[in-house]
Amino acid sequence: MNLQSLNTLEYEIIKTELGRHAVSYVGKKAVEELMPMTYLPTIQRAMEETSEAKELLERGSSVPIPSLEGIEWIMSLMGTGYLYSEQDFTAVATFLKSCSQLRKYMASKEQSAPRIAAYASSLMELNHVREAIDRCIRFGAIDDGASKGLERVRKRIVVAKERLHKKIDGIMSRHQSILQENIYSQRGGRYVIPVKREYHKQIKGSVLDQSTSGQTVFIEPDEIAALQIELDLLLGEEAREEAVILSMLTSLVEQEQAALHLNIEATGTYDFIFAKAKYARTLGASSVTLNAKGFVKMNGGRHPMLKGMIPINLEVGKGYKSLIITGPNTGGKTVVLKTLGLLTIMAQSGLLIPVEEGSEFTIFTDVISVIGDGQSLAQSLSTFSAQMKSIEGMLRDASKGVLLLIDELAAGTDPGEGIALSIAILEELSRKGANIIVTTHFNELKAFAAATTGFQNARMEFDKETLQPLYRLTIGEAGESYALQIAKKLGIQDNVIKRSWEIVEAQQQRLQKGSGEAWGSFLSKEDGEQEYAALPEKEHGNAEEEAAPSDRSKEKLIQFEIGDAVVVTSLGRTGIVYEKRDHLGMVGVMIQKQKMKINHKRLKPYLSKEELYPEEYDFDIIFESKDTRKKRKLMQRKHVEGLTITHRDEE
Repeated sequence: MNLQSLNTLEYEIIKTELGRHAVSYVGKKAVEELMPMTYLPTIQRAMEETSEAKELLERGSSVPIPSLEGIEWIMSLMGTGYLYSEQDFTAVATFLKSCSQLRKYMASKEQSAPRIAAYASSLMELNHVREAIDRCIRFGAIDDGASKGLERVRKRIVVAKERLHKKIDGIMSRHQSILQENIYSQRGGRYVIPVKREYHKQIKGSVLDQSTSGQTVFIEPDEIAALQIELDLLLGEEAREEAVILSMLTSLVEQEQAALHLNIEATGTYDFIFAKAKYARTLGASSVTLNAKGFVKMNGGRHPMLKGMIPINLEVGKGYKSLIITGPNTGGKTVVLKTLGLLTIMAQSGLLIPVEEGSEFTIFTDVISVIGDGQSLAQSLSTFSAQMKSIEGMLRDASKGVLLLIDELAAGTDPGEGIALSIAILEELSRKGANIIVTTHFNELKAFAAATTGFQNARMEFDKETLQPLYRLTIGEAGESYALQIAKKLGIQDNVIKRSWEIVEAQQQRLQKGSGEAWGSFLSKEDGEQEYAALPEKEHGNAEEEAAPSDRSKEKLIQFEIGDAVVVTSLGRTGIVYEKRDHLGMVGVMIQKQKMKINHKRLKPYLSKEELYPEEYDFDIIFESKDTRKKRKLMQRKHVEGLTITHRDEE
């Protein structure tokens, strides 16, 4: 799967939320390694397992999943010669008890959850290991009954300590007047008594420590030295006996290393499955039907991170493979792309998804998205340039079974070129067999979708009265931008709005006249591809025939007026006439603010100035720069010394 697209669709955020529900290090690792899959049976199995686990949780079951606390440390030291401690063995015993409980629990769920119950068969109870630990370790310490030798030496230690304590009590009773307090303690494992500094020479023995103030000296009396040595020897013997027991238990545990690994793996699997189930419950998610036929039906799909959003219905893959979604800004078009993309990769990860009953998702080999803030502008690229950089990779990787999500295709550039580029990109992506969901503001793409096999229009609904988005997707109809209605509501003058509608109506009439030829005229190629005319023919006939008359009478049929929109056939570009044809047959045409002279035979009428501009429109606004217009107005009022207007040489 495309990693950049996974980040754009916020897949990592989903994994972070999912990881919060895992309790073991193995379960958390499985979440970290989770990626969308492409093999249908594997995905189906994973989703069914998650669904079974969710049903168990919803019945109120408390699943005894081991936390594996301390087990990772123990397994990492296997075979290193490390002698495990009492706490380590306590962790092993707790883990084995949990494995036994989990095995019994899952055995009781074979009928209601057969898929996940099957994993329990690999759990090894290792009763001999657990019993040995329980016999030797009690409350985190080695029990006296762990071995005969240990039991014997500890009894001797008790006797030695009693003799030693009795001896110390006698010494302290005799020297009570010179003691700082009537209590003995230990320093470095040796018994000492607290003597006032000025009297410390009255006690025969070794000074082992003194207080911070220096007023108390801690002395080991010579009278107990022999008893102390005897106790030290016994304590050493006890440590050796304990080491023998810990070594025996360590060997026992390491012999079952393979079985412990299996238990840990099975435990992690259960933890991972139930983490997915717990997360599904927080989302109100459910399983969906999966197919490998390219058909998607999303009923009431909700984005996992958008609380309170209006559910989205979307269908693609039957009758058409691609959708072109239109509608106003803030209408939810981008949300549609992100919701479909994220739910798709979640489903292919074996996760349950927040959709309504009857939903069906197909398996895509890849999901590639070019959406809004997902673009990388690290190289200071414009939005358009960044999008094209991503589209380049999309064109390279597109193929059958790939889902492509494109937000505002070719936005941020010249509309004329943006439309042409959009159509060319969509044609190529469709030719490669990919499924495409694209949002756009270009009206021409609506006509393209309506006339092109494999494409379908869709729109985001908008309340015309309140001018508020409804966030509902309707397939089969193209949307409007509602720009003029919104502009009017925000206070733009009525005469400006009225003129805008006139221009829109003129454009619509032109599209209606040419749509049958421009978008509906497909030419079959040998390889099965299709193409269509890029521009509609004008109602007054073939422009190239008229631009190349056989006599002087036909030549007068076309008179290019200043302000007319024309097509430069040699360049495949549109422009505006700024100067009528001269005696050499050259017409001045401005293309994207660049003025050039073009032979009239290479020009084709596109739109008349009456369709584009109101009467007495000041064309200097189009053809002259703001600075030039200021200079011209100043010259009309008075003479200014040194003020000149310079025109660029025209090609």
